[in-house]
Amino acid sequence: MAQVQYKGTGRRKNSVARVRLVPGTGKITINGRSAENYIPFANLREVMVQPFDVTETKDAYDVLVNVNGGGFSGQAGAIRHGIARALLEVDPDFRGVLKRAGLLTRDARMKERKKPGLKKARKAPQFSKR
Repeated sequence: MAQVQYKGTGRRKNSVARVRLVPGTGKITINGRSAENYIPFANLREVMVQPFDVTETKDAYDVLVNVNGGGFSGQAGAIRHGIARALLEVDPDFRGVLKRAGLLTRDARMKERKKPGLKKARKAPQFSKR
């Protein structure tokens, strides 16, 4: 018999995280590595587990994550979004709590595209009179 899994996809900046929750002890595995090895910053690891804190399901599920794109901050935010969506599959009653905490909202802030004639999105080259 197959084990119960709950899936959720999270996105933030340029990162996409595919999250699976499996009933377990609270171990987080990101791209085959432990969360402590993958994300070196403790504050970002705390950001990742916010949905569990809000719903009081801290050590109830093991988290298996495939994440790609972006940097540490974007990936941590994408994992948080994916965990929140997967918890909705676990129990639809979590929706109100997660929504009030702002964990179900996709953060739409992205890097602005580079414009022609400029060095970056808005930074103009240095002015020279001659």
